[in-house]
Amino acid sequence: MQPLPIDDRIVQRCRELAAAVAGSVHRFIDAHTTVSIERTVLRCYGVDGVDDQGVPLVNRCVDRYRQAGTLEYGIAFFLGWTLSRRPGTTPQEAAEEMAYGDPPGLLASDVASFAAQFEVADAALREPTRKALAAIDAARAQRLSTWRRLGLGSTHSAPNADCNIVRAFDGPPLKYVIVATGNIYDDADQARAAAQVGADIIAVIRSTAQSLIDYVPYGATTEGYGGTWATQENFRIVRAALDDEQERLGRYLQQVNYSSGLCMPEIAYLAAIERLDMLLNDAMYGILFRDINPRRTLCDQHFSRRIIGRAGIVINTGEDNYLTTADAVESAHTVLASQFINEAFAYRAGLRAEQMGLGHAFEIDKALPDSFLLEIAQAQLVRQIFPRHPIKWMPATKHKSGDIFWSHRVDGLFDLVGVATDQSIELLGMMTESIHTPFLQDRYAAITGADYVFSACRSLSSELQFRPDGRVVARAQKVLQDACDLLDVVASEGLFSAIARGIFADVKRPETGGRGLEGVIARHAQYRNPILQELTECASL
Repeated sequence: MQPLPIDDRIVQRCRELAAAVAGSVHRFIDAHTTVSIERTVLRCYGVDGVDDQGVPLVNRCVDRYRQAGTLEYGIAFFLGWTLSRRPGTTPQEAAEEMAYGDPPGLLASDVASFAAQFEVADAALREPTRKALAAIDAARAQRLSTWRRLGLGSTHSAPNADCNIVRAFDGPPLKYVIVATGNIYDDADQARAAAQVGADIIAVIRSTAQSLIDYVPYGATTEGYGGTWATQENFRIVRAALDDEQERLGRYLQQVNYSSGLCMPEIAYLAAIERLDMLLNDAMYGILFRDINPRRTLCDQHFSRRIIGRAGIVINTGEDNYLTTADAVESAHTVLASQFINEAFAYRAGLRAEQMGLGHAFEIDKALPDSFLLEIAQAQLVRQIFPRHPIKWMPATKHKSGDIFWSHRVDGLFDLVGVATDQSIELLGMMTESIHTPFLQDRYAAITGADYVFSACRSLSSELQFRPDGRVVARAQKVLQDACDLLDVVASEGLFSAIARGIFADVKRPETGGRGLEGVIARHAQYRNPILQELTECASL
């Protein structure tokens, strides 16, 4: 559409305030690590497998050093030291010794003696670090090569060759659907079926409460409640199914899962090497909606996004969830403010704008007069402020009922706003949203309905313009100003305090509350994490 007449100086002020918010939090992030970050480091070095109780080796290893009180030096230091003492030993073998050996490496040594070992450990990790990053790069290159060959969506768009990552999308919104049977093999079949009728992006919903467990399950799974377990093998199974199906269809198919919860960075790494294209990865979602400790979440999101940046994956943020607990009219500005904050954190982690799928939703009460105009104002405002971002547009859920015909009509209006305001990624609404997990036919109706609207209204946005004194413009200007005022408050008091007061989503989460705080560790001055160091240095080039 023709641009909304908004004040660019307010937009710039919002970005400055969001950068200040992120900068303040990073003073904490840069001084701490977490057990999930340290487990991810081991995974990057190729450490894998579980014991006879199903506990991952990375958990056994990291927990042993945490209990000994020496994890502040970073698990990489101890891995490097063990490798230096056992020439020819692999990181897998070294980790097994660290987890189960007797005596357990440097655990029993005087901490003062560590100083002489740092250079030795660093040297032992140089080649494993190179191989770890090369594995991420190889998976990215394979994924993007296939995308360039096949193209994506109805316009067969391809990633930019110059930056080797995904870009914002041309043409109508990409059609994003979910599968969630609990059985990964059934999910793979449903993903194929969705692709066959036109889906561009397929997400496997993660099993209920997986975000609250402090380990990543192992292997293929066939039982899950409300979704399917996120495991490396499950990622591989769906990717293989989509690889096969996309060759038959002649267009690239994108795969999505969740990098959130207590294992956020681990999931990011597993997704990177298994060639996933998008990850639900938000700076604050786990805090607000899963009661995960704020310190833990904000540390983990940074390392996870460092990996995501290297892999060229698109993140999907979760601002749409705010409107499930807060009113979408009164709290629209909190969505925009959070988008600015998510953007600021993502930039600090080395992501480009083209990797930031900022989220928002069609969640205003449909019974309100002119609710459609309010939705257009919000959608156009977000699209205009973040022009290079692959915005993710979410369907109505909060105000749906068991009336599937009315629900399907609502989804049609949602599709109309999506194409009219040039949204990038559209998660299609389902007529049975409030009744049950969608059947194949429900998904078919959603895809074909969206295709009709996208085709019939393909050029609508170029034919419309906004009245300067109209309701859409007034609403957009108010939301932007309110977001700026809110960011000013958050920058003044700090993000931890603002979250504790319930500024976002009407949910209060204290800084030292929630799950996972015990897994946050202050770094020693000699803390070692070559993976993070390399990811940071390469992103700054």
